[in-house]
Amino acid sequence: MKMRGFGKLKDGRSAGLYILRNASGMEASVTDYGATLVSLVVHDSKGERIDVVLGYSDVSGYEDGQNTYGGTVGRFANRIGGASFTLDGETYELTANNGTNSLHGGRDFYTKRLWQTSIPFSSMSSRNIAAKAGASESMNDGGPAYVQDLPTGDSVTFILDSPDGDQGYPGDLHLEVTYTLTNEGELHIDYSAVSNADTPFNPTNHSYFNLAGHDSGVSVEEHLCKIKAECYTPNDEGNLPTGEIAPVEGTPFDFRCAKPIGMDIDEDDEQLRFCKGYDHNFCLDGEGYREVAALGSETSGVRMTVLTDMPGVQLYTGNGITEENGKCNFTYKYRMGVCLETQFWPDAVNKENFPGGILKAGEKFTSRTTYKFV
Repeated sequence: MKMRGFGKLKDGRSAGLYILRNASGMEASVTDYGATLVSLVVHDSKGERIDVVLGYSDVSGYEDGQNTYGGTVGRFANRIGGASFTLDGETYELTANNGTNSLHGGRDFYTKRLWQTSIPFSSMSSRNIAAKAGASESMNDGGPAYVQDLPTGDSVTFILDSPDGDQGYPGDLHLEVTYTLTNEGELHIDYSAVSNADTPFNPTNHSYFNLAGHDSGVSVEEHLCKIKAECYTPNDEGNLPTGEIAPVEGTPFDFRCAKPIGMDIDEDDEQLRFCKGYDHNFCLDGEGYREVAALGSETSGVRMTVLTDMPGVQLYTGNGITEENGKCNFTYKYRMGVCLETQFWPDAVNKENFPGGILKAGEKFTSRTTYKFV
């Protein structure tokens, strides 16, 4: 692993960029600003190296940018309806930043903070981390079933301590996010967290992928996408799940067999009209750490699979991308990036029939999401 400077924030603090590499020449660059994936370089079908995630050239772009390219989102990713929730008999008010809903934390985003950097997570004891906050070894209800042993490879850990009342949430939360790049072409993102009070918790990575290359100009509508989900959660006009769990069969949301993202995206369907495309949670089949989705570009020949132990994934097709300059001064446009955000289901804190989303005091949360290239 190599490290270099990534520019300075407006307050004068410096950000770092950590470059992870494997034996085949794959490369992932991550910054301590927002615990963000900045670039992911893989080989296309011609053997050329291409960067397949959208982002900015230095930290000033991430500080000023409006899109959450590659950042670690929390305390609760996705939407919380009415920007409020009731927990243990007390109602908490959040910031409404997406209509009447709170999105990705609502204010003072985790993606807009400078995180601490630590030695590789594999060199630390998860039990010691848990013990520091008085954590038990049990998992939070509705959470990931397990996480595999941490892998070997170039690795870096980012740490954030989020105090009680931060963004309006209860509890002192200690969060660690570890990126590891293996020789098998896997980028693992491992999450570990503890809190001293019950709190909503739903971390995710918000990378925008374009497997033809971030600067290819190719719409992700040409990407083949597969999602192992029999059901999804329909949204209301504000993109908040209604609470219904609907079958994908016979709808534009059936990705059980790989199909181009653009095949049905402009169908005359109320759900697609609400979101101007896909911005929906899919209820993933199975439990535990498993393969849940796949993505591929017909242009580059690059193929990616997604593995996770979370119960949902948000498919977002970059419907809100407005023209702005990204890395190498390339202009990103509408639908030039697609997100596959592994998660608890949106608004789970307000919907009893949705799994997880509450981290109990003293319990340890661990989870893994993997983006694998072959």
